[in-house]
Amino acid sequence: MKKINLISFVIMMLVSSLFAQEGKKISFSLSGYVKTDIIYDSRQTVSVREGHLLLFPENKLFDENNKDINAQPNFNILSIQSRVKGTITGPDALGASTSGVMEAEFFGHTNADINGFRLRLAFVKLQWENTSLLAGQYWHPMFVTEVFANVVSFNTGIPFQPFSRNPQVRLKHNFGLLSLAATAYTQRDFSSPGPSGTSSSYLRNAVTPGLHLQTMFEFPDLLFGFGADYKTLRPRLVTEENIATDETISSFAGIIFGKYHQNDFSIKVQGTYGGNLNDLLMIGGYAVYEKDPITGIEKYTPLNMLSFWTDIAYGKKTEVGLFAGFASNKGSDKEISASYSRGLNIEYLYRISPRVIFNIDQFRIAGEVEYTVAAYGISDAKGKVSNSQEVGNLRILTAVYLFF
Repeated sequence: MKKINLISFVIMMLVSSLFAQEGKKISFSLSGYVKTDIIYDSRQTVSVREGHLLLFPENKLFDENNKDINAQPNFNILSIQSRVKGTITGPDALGASTSGVMEAEFFGHTNADINGFRLRLAFVKLQWENTSLLAGQYWHPMFVTEVFANVVSFNTGIPFQPFSRNPQVRLKHNFGLLSLAATAYTQRDFSSPGPSGTSSSYLRNAVTPGLHLQTMFEFPDLLFGFGADYKTLRPRLVTEENIATDETISSFAGIIFGKYHQNDFSIKVQGTYGGNLNDLLMIGGYAVYEKDPITGIEKYTPLNMLSFWTDIAYGKKTEVGLFAGFASNKGSDKEISASYSRGLNIEYLYRISPRVIFNIDQFRIAGEVEYTVAAYGISDAKGKVSNSQEVGNLRILTAVYLFF
């Protein structure tokens, strides 16, 4: 703790010295937490970082003796979610107050980089009386920071909850109880799949950034809103036959969300529908529906999905809560061939996850039971799944935190 305070003090002094001659003021503070997760899964899972970020259970896989290979439990202890956050308050600029945030953790960029120090958030914000302008890496607007699941698991409710952090420019204006926000974003750590693997190049080569428009109504105990998202990818610059192509795939998505909060009780809900949401760690993506046999030029169609979730919580020092989510694969309206997607053979998913959290000053210990079911089946020509069979995983999670 003394070492952290010393680092904070030194950084604050160095940054403050940049403005000392002009008599301007700047402040800097550090916060964050150390967290250790103790995890047990009843079967093998589709997940990343040694099982830490869980999506859903693996499908059944039989050996020569008709035994399910994936029906094997897994256990792990990890501290990679521990993070540090620096908050900066700067001098006024352009008639607005200025602030900035840098946040990082030890989650790594890829499975091979586990324990690696990675950037989570890095943004500058200008705040006028009723208008704000944010520039930098921040949460994707479909991850509504005012309404997200307060689960213990690092998955934060995915794949039912859209989840991504993106470089962006966001302009927001308040009209009393109503606010309107417009965002233009690109991709970095959370990117779309394509012919060359997962990459931000498909969005960059489309030139047009992702666009999102969102409106929100805020009352003392009630908040609700909705948003619309538009994204264009250019999967290829050249075909396998060495022919230049400019074909793109455009997709739309929408969200509706709400929160009711009074005293120690809260309930949150969100629904999502749209296509090509793979980069938000949801099922679906996009697919090829037509390919020229001579040039190899492909045309693409979105794969749609529907999801909704709710999170109920009560208490402060001792909090009990329940998360429930459902997601469904809706396929395409066209016949498809190759696809760049997640969960193409899943008809639906659901999760039920009760939890209890004990807060003692800066210390927290939390327990959660997470039961996730994936209905695996056969995908037809339009990417719609039938004849499914449910496969479930039970995750038992204990987490220990120390906040600073």
